[in-house]
Amino acid sequence: MALQRRKGTTGAGARFAERRRRWWALFHRPPLPCWYHPDYRLPLPSIQARTGAEPRRADLVAWYLEQGHVVPASALQIPELIAWADLARVHTEPWLASLGEPTTLASIFGVTADEARVDELMRTARLACGGTLAAAREALARSGPTLNLLGGFHHAAPDHGGGFCPVNDIAVAVAVLRAEGFRGRVTIIDLDAHPPDGTAACLSGRHVWIGSLSGSRWTPLPGVDETVIEGADDATYLAALEGLLARAPGAELTFVIAGGDVLAGDPLGRLNLTLVGAGERDRRVLATLAGKPSVWLPGGGYHGDAWKILARTATLLATGKLRAIPGDADPLSARFGAIAATLGRATLARSGGVPGTPAAAEQDTLITAADIEEALGLCEPAHRLLGFYTASGIEHALHVYGILHELERLGYDGFEVVLTPVALGDQLRLYAAKKGPVPATGSPAREPMLLLEAVLGRERIASDDFLFVHWLTLRHPLSTFSTSRPRLPSQEVPGLGLAREVGELLRRMSARLGLAGVAFRPMHYHTGYGARHDFRFVDAGRQAQFEALVRESAGRPLAEVSRELEATWSPDVMVFRGAIAGAGQTFTS
Repeated sequence: MALQRRKGTTGAGARFAERRRRWWALFHRPPLPCWYHPDYRLPLPSIQARTGAEPRRADLVAWYLEQGHVVPASALQIPELIAWADLARVHTEPWLASLGEPTTLASIFGVTADEARVDELMRTARLACGGTLAAAREALARSGPTLNLLGGFHHAAPDHGGGFCPVNDIAVAVAVLRAEGFRGRVTIIDLDAHPPDGTAACLSGRHVWIGSLSGSRWTPLPGVDETVIEGADDATYLAALEGLLARAPGAELTFVIAGGDVLAGDPLGRLNLTLVGAGERDRRVLATLAGKPSVWLPGGGYHGDAWKILARTATLLATGKLRAIPGDADPLSARFGAIAATLGRATLARSGGVPGTPAAAEQDTLITAADIEEALGLCEPAHRLLGFYTASGIEHALHVYGILHELERLGYDGFEVVLTPVALGDQLRLYAAKKGPVPATGSPAREPMLLLEAVLGRERIASDDFLFVHWLTLRHPLSTFSTSRPRLPSQEVPGLGLAREVGELLRRMSARLGLAGVAFRPMHYHTGYGARHDFRFVDAGRQAQFEALVRESAGRPLAEVSRELEATWSPDVMVFRGAIAGAGQTFTS
């Protein structure tokens, strides 16, 4: 009996030890190395309207991971720009030279040459390549998965690019690792919805196995284990995936393109997966690669939920478990909420100081000389937007929320906020100049351009006071209209692509001022359409009519529909009410 008791104790002890080991692993799992940079966002305001791609995808995922404590901020690595010499290991010199031409990048990204800002677009691409290389080095060092929140540029060949891919980050990373002495086998599991034509051209004959599972049949790709299953649902796709994984050879390093364009409804993907199916795809691949070095990349994604695929991929790699992303998750709103909590009255309502300077930071806690002079009547008080915000405070907020940085990437600097009282309330204008050197003394000053104009006031609606937007326009005067980016009714110049950010700021304003929400009167169908996720018409009948219009117009170009409805459109009041939440666009860009 003593022996039996000893055996029983030993078995219980072993089970306890195993539970303790699992518990320790759950809460002490090494953080997932993840590469991210704010400039992963392409400086292309029209990209979402043209393709459905969310330009903030990397931002949304990085913020979501931080907000949910999935990946600590310390684990978000900052990539370095890949060297041109490393790009030249894969790409021809004539092709690399051509990437300095706006027309070349315009053809790759499907925009006009005036919208293709060479330095900023190539900065984004080179940062992504640097992130993929760093992730590969780290994967080899830790014998586990790493993640780069931008990459998988599989359409870039040695002498040409296409499909948003100017250079091939995977091929460049492999070439650099080889030059550094790595001789192990490399495999590429490409689960983007499109074939890896560029990767095949770059790595042909370089002892790299490439497996592809896509929804589009292009020309045959020699050297690629290619499976095309156009229109496949979850079950069909996962069955094909099992076959691909079974054929994949063992490797010392694997690159996985966990494409976000596999979802049903993606305008370019030609597959019909659900978010659950895409998550199961990643789980099966990770299980196959357990304990082996792997680099995970997002590839394409042109569906509104594509960022959720990448967020689930990151969560799986970080925790070992699949977790659903809440349907109302809005990392941008949460991010702005966290920033708003750091901005006090002294910052937003101060009378002077240049935002971003030590003096301005000091004013966050001190009463300024200008404040005292105003209080004593020694000077004319500066006009305040809605009786609260100063021009300096607004400019500082635009800086802290990252909006000025995005405008700089679009080619502007020398920002100036001007506040003016008007009949309907207060007018807010943001001016800037074309980015460039400061003119020499005596030379003509750079001409200021209007980027943002709003007329805001307070208005009572159904017994509540709202922040009423009488007028709002976001302007990108350095850009032009084109067939892929047609003029919307009343537009003078294209928009800035910052409607989500500006709409969120308006909601923050209403909350800070103790108002019930934001209201506006959409003067065109496209402005109501852009606000449809967060705003509703006050009149229930008008809301029902609007929803019917949206359903009937599904799939048609927005500009075309808006022009057709100009004669019959009635601009009734729409409101956003209650807590700041939601994931839709507010206003048009």
